Amino acid sequence: MKHQTLDQLHAIAEVEPLAPYSTMTRNQRIERWAELLEQEPGRCLGALTGTEYLSPVTRYETRGGGSPITVAFEDPVLRALGLKNDTYGEAKRFFELTDWQLHEIVCSCHVGATMQAGWAATRVRATISRNGFFAWLWGRIAG
Repeated sequence: MKHQTLDQLHAIAEVEPLAPYSTMTRNQRIERWAELLEQEPGRCLGALTGTEYLSPVTRYETRGGGSPITVAFEDPVLRALGLKNDTYGEAKRFFELTDWQLHEIVCSCHVGATMQAGWAATRVRATISRNGFFAWLWGRIAG
């Protein structure tokens, strides 16, 4: 690997620092996820099957290639902020979602085996607007 200065890199590539993204609030991370999904609203994404019926350990480890969570993991900014993989459990941790909120976004019981990215973006963004007392209460009741 050849070491090059930042000025040398600017001559051959467009360099954008990740510094503006060094920290993001929960809502900013969720909003970025929604924006990523909206970039290709017709993209066909895979749903996860029966997340509400899985044991907590199995649900945590569940992943589906090409899911809405995969779209988030494909983003270098979200990865730089700490998104480690595209599993259900990692999305729950990173985006600070309840099982119920994540179920509403990724589970096949809402859409069947596949969904469009635009639909998923709407569901992702809804987790921001449902962030008050009743969301907290429902999260405590539903899990």
